[in-house]
Amino acid sequence: MSTIVATLRTDRDRRLRPALTVLLAAAVAVGAPFYFAPFQVFQLTMVLVYAVALTGLNLLVGFGGQISLGHGAFFAAGAYTAAVMLDRYGTGHLATLPVAAAGCFLLGLGFGVPALRLRGLYLALVTLSFAVFLPPLLKRLEPVTGGSMGLTVEKLQPPAWSGLAADQWTYFVVLTVTAVALLLGRNLLRSRVGRALRAMRDNEGAAEVMGVRLSLHKTLAFAWSAMFAGVAGCLYTWVIGFVSPDSFSFVLSITLLAGLVVGGLGSLYGPLLGGAFVMYVPSVSQDLSEAAPGVVFGLLIIVVMFVAPTGLAGLPGRVLGAVTRRLPRTTTAVPDRTPEAVSAPDTESTSQAVSAPDAEPKPEAPSERSAIRTPADPAVADAEPVGAPPRTEKE
Repeated sequence: MSTIVATLRTDRDRRLRPALTVLLAAAVAVGAPFYFAPFQVFQLTMVLVYAVALTGLNLLVGFGGQISLGHGAFFAAGAYTAAVMLDRYGTGHLATLPVAAAGCFLLGLGFGVPALRLRGLYLALVTLSFAVFLPPLLKRLEPVTGGSMGLTVEKLQPPAWSGLAADQWTYFVVLTVTAVALLLGRNLLRSRVGRALRAMRDNEGAAEVMGVRLSLHKTLAFAWSAMFAGVAGCLYTWVIGFVSPDSFSFVLSITLLAGLVVGGLGSLYGPLLGGAFVMYVPSVSQDLSEAAPGVVFGLLIIVVMFVAPTGLAGLPGRVLGAVTRRLPRTTTAVPDRTPEAVSAPDTESTSQAVSAPDAEPKPEAPSERSAIRTPADPAVADAEPVGAPPRTEKE
């Protein structure tokens, strides 16, 4: 009975801790825009935007085991879809979100076809080529995309009943979309698709033997990943209010992949930490060295990877494991090796021997004196004297 109660308490604690963590994070996220300056609220909003993009990239790389260096192209596709709809057709901001998500999902399905036959570095080069040729293509389509000058659109405006500033309203809208995206990614990973992606990442041959359709799930991994990137690009247009081809170079794709690795591959909280890395580290690098911010950015990535090889999401577990391994060494009692402790008699054993009268005496070892037999002993009365001649049979 006690075992069952202990098990129930353990399960309750396991469910209660994540719920408390989520509630605490939600409280901090809701109260943040009321305590920071407008520019800092803008930075937090961009962290959420990058977190949505990294959630999709985490599905593909962290859980699907594939690699993509062209995620910035899907990001750009979603951003330009929203910008063209707002500028050319005058639609509302919320109407651009499902269109950008659906368009990038279809684009990911078509781009997932090369993933069926390519893997590793070959797949990375193909995806990188997509990120390289998209900005020049956007410049060529000047009647639609605005060419090199880009497009300027209206930002989100708060309604009168909200009583919020423009930056605060934008933050809460992006926070809502980010929460829905994270919840969708979490449920997707816990479904049959997520289990198939993990099996495919660990061993494709074993996954195929178990009935996983590799072609289907590889294509779906690209599609879902592109959809999240398109949603992030749409949010980017809402926040910035301006898009241009130079904002979506192949450097963005590499930065997103680096942010995911630093945040933590295969972790549900890694995209949030990676989004913070993508947003804040370049600005910190620019402040530290205006001449070579890229060098500082690279050095910071090396330092983070040296301290936390599994990403920032796995750093608390590594620290806790290191502390746990060191605890037994520090708490083990070290015996006293001083001369006084070595020469001191064992008083406890002596007192126990004196205070136990009913204990049976230990047999003493025969000494040399007890081993000598005397003539007075009746058992040796007929013994021959020492030095006497040996007796014969007649005697």
